[in-house]
Amino acid sequence: MPAPRVRFAPSPTGYLHVGGARTALFNWLIARKLGGVFVLRIEDTDVERSSDDMVEGILDGLRWLGLDWDEGPHIDGPHGPYFQSQRLERYRAMAADLVAGGHAYYCYCSPETLKAKREAAEAAGSAWRYDRTCCALTADEIAERERDGAARAIRFRVPEGKTAFDDLVHGPIEFDGANIEDFVLLRSDGHPTYQLSVVSDDVDMKITHVVRGDDHISNTPKQILLYRALGAEVPTFAHVPLILGQDKKRLSKRHGATSVSEYARQGYVPEAMFNFLALLGWSPGDDREIMTRDELVAAFSLEAISGGNAVFNTEKLDWFNQQHTLRLAPDELARRLKPWFEQRGVWRDEYLGDRHAWFFSVLELLKPRAKRLDEFVALGWFFWSDAIEYDAAAVEKHLRAPDMDGHLAAVEHAIEKIENFAAPDLELALRDTAEARGVKAASLIHAVRVATTGKTVSPGLFDVLALLGRTRVRQRFEAARRLMLTTGS
Repeated sequence: MPAPRVRFAPSPTGYLHVGGARTALFNWLIARKLGGVFVLRIEDTDVERSSDDMVEGILDGLRWLGLDWDEGPHIDGPHGPYFQSQRLERYRAMAADLVAGGHAYYCYCSPETLKAKREAAEAAGSAWRYDRTCCALTADEIAERERDGAARAIRFRVPEGKTAFDDLVHGPIEFDGANIEDFVLLRSDGHPTYQLSVVSDDVDMKITHVVRGDDHISNTPKQILLYRALGAEVPTFAHVPLILGQDKKRLSKRHGATSVSEYARQGYVPEAMFNFLALLGWSPGDDREIMTRDELVAAFSLEAISGGNAVFNTEKLDWFNQQHTLRLAPDELARRLKPWFEQRGVWRDEYLGDRHAWFFSVLELLKPRAKRLDEFVALGWFFWSDAIEYDAAAVEKHLRAPDMDGHLAAVEHAIEKIENFAAPDLELALRDTAEARGVKAASLIHAVRVATTGKTVSPGLFDVLALLGRTRVRQRFEAARRLMLTTGS
């Protein structure tokens, strides 16, 4: 296959949706796999709904995923401009050329007339499509309307016969021209329809492969007819499956976050989202799931995309996120966590300075429990702050158990005598104390955990104590004693 030119063409009427991100990712992968060009084009002809903020939001989402473009906004290239709002004259000229070549014609039917005909057909119980009223106008009738300055659109003249193409995902697909109405290319206000603008851009930008969602399959025969009318080479099409929620309905806000930026704000890492999206509707052909960007590039092919719809499973994304987080080097993980710590007011520059070894050790302890970056702060709060939040039920159950004040005092005394304040020695001291006092070690472990962390659940207790250090553990025991003396929690 020659080096492909592919494109991702979002409309800036909203932020980057995960479905759009997956389409962009597939285009990016095939361009990188085959040494091609990835073009980013902004389809902003919907002036009322498009905005610069939305454009930047889309660009930020792509950057976060690591999808760099070779031509497009802020980069330019030989086939610009890459904003459709800056290409309007090109669309109008192409529509005029199609009229001159007999492939399109002026339509003077008013919206009111078309609406009345459609409603009449529906009332009669039949489907309606444009009846080619204006296609039958004589030259004199057209000249008269032009002299009167009548508003007019431009419609494409759909030829008879079938339009077929080989889709790289679905195989051969065929449409009968008898079922396609003469569609509008240019509206009466001079603005292009999607069919005209997208074909015009793809021709001018020399796009060789159009990779997009299944919902565009019905557009493809119209666009193929346009390519042929223009004498342009028809690109190869690959329509990828839609992304569904777990209820098998099209993914929407009712299923949770749908914006890529929202997932970034929720603490997901881009490597995980990249990996997860790549496997929505595509497989490397083996049992691999956790894959790097380079591995995905090497394995990717359009032909391996599944024709069935993919299901967006947040629990699976959480698993991917945890797996990729586990693979981050300590200094890289710390760098990414810094903003989350700053938001909670517990960041200290020494965590990447003199105390980096301690900080990295704590992060390694928390990694197996944290599914997202935002969870590290909460899971390890007892490390970052001495303002311990005690769970009231845990205090009542474990700290106020009979004779627990004496048991804890004995544990505290035992660990104070430890020379090497390390996990194995701490565990031995606690278990020896439990045996000497005739109580189960588990009851002391639970009580010490609540006393030093405020919670009933934490990473391994003795690793926690070792990382808290002798001084802070002593302070936590003192705080626990004060709490045990109070009434209530």
